[in-house]
Amino acid sequence: MLAEKRILLIIAGGIAAYKSLDLIRRLRERGARVRVVMTEAATKFVTPLSAGALSENRVFTDLFDLTGENEIGHIRLSREADLVVVAPATANLLAKAANGLCDDLASNVLLATDKPVLAAPAMNPRMWAHPATRRNAARLSADGWRFVGPNVGSMAERGEEGAGRMSEPLEIVAAIEAYFAEAAAPKPLAGRKIVVTAGPTHEPIDPVRYIANRSSGKQGFAVAAALAEAGATVTLVSGPVGLPDPAGVRVVRVETAREMRDAVEAALPADVAVMAAAVADWRVASEAAEKIKKGPGGVPTLAFVENPDILAGVGRHPTMRPKLVVGFAAETENLLANARAKLDKKGADLIVANDVSPETGIMGGDRNTVRIVAADGITEWPDLPKDEVAARLVALIAGRLG
Repeated sequence: MLAEKRILLIIAGGIAAYKSLDLIRRLRERGARVRVVMTEAATKFVTPLSAGALSENRVFTDLFDLTGENEIGHIRLSREADLVVVAPATANLLAKAANGLCDDLASNVLLATDKPVLAAPAMNPRMWAHPATRRNAARLSADGWRFVGPNVGSMAERGEEGAGRMSEPLEIVAAIEAYFAEAAAPKPLAGRKIVVTAGPTHEPIDPVRYIANRSSGKQGFAVAAALAEAGATVTLVSGPVGLPDPAGVRVVRVETAREMRDAVEAALPADVAVMAAAVADWRVASEAAEKIKKGPGGVPTLAFVENPDILAGVGRHPTMRPKLVVGFAAETENLLANARAKLDKKGADLIVANDVSPETGIMGGDRNTVRIVAADGITEWPDLPKDEVAARLVALIAGRLG
């Protein structure tokens, strides 16, 4: 499975670096071609000579090596691989990568690569458990990094034990093989073009005030990420949210319903539209040019007009209606009746309906309980993480497309 696969191994500075030598040997046994980048700290634990002898390739350590830059260059080095593996991945290197810092060869390679990254963290348990490291790992995971480990066990420091041991070389090899097996597997939505909307819209009243819904965008972002993983070419049109862009997804950021409508129309034609955004139904008829001040007249009167109905516009588009149109219905009462009415009125094929009453915690939370409403019936799904709801919805979409 790994024959002739090109692995770029980045070895960072930790005691677990000695395991990376065995990792190189295991990869070479399986026919992989291995290039090695070492941080300066890594050379304090293992030598470039050892890594070079095992990989049968030159080892790269210095960003400012003029010969290396002329022959290979860190940009080519970052891209002439099928997979980048970081083992050990120290807290320092994870922090650099998560924040886009690049002050040495290893961090430059990670910032410049367009290839997937698999990291094997290794550090003291308290460092791994620290909120800063957890944030960095979560950020990198959202960016598309994969992780193997860390394992639980004794540390190099006497008396230290917990989660922080680097995975064993054969565990890392298994994770690498799993990546290539997954990459080689057929993608059910390969070749499909899909547009997704997510988040709220902000409809300005004046330069400092606006009307909005409470949507966090989490469900729509999870759907976009799952669609991309299934091989689709995804355009995600998002209202104002505080979420990172999903890996492999083209993201268009907008503010208002009219901007969202325009961005969706620009993304057509598409095979599928998943309209998960909580679009504000109304906007003020006339946005004030200056902040509305309190005055002797009391509370100002605002006149409203309807916003464009993006779901209906897609579902009933005269020339570019997608093969499958999926809408969302966030309700606080009469969930199924409202969802069925929306299905018919908007010209959708499926409605993902959920109860967003405050006591459910769904709006802004990480879990969801949905019902799938279609012309041929209703399917109820249990309480699930939003990522799992997204995975099930993608499987349903793939099935509907045949």
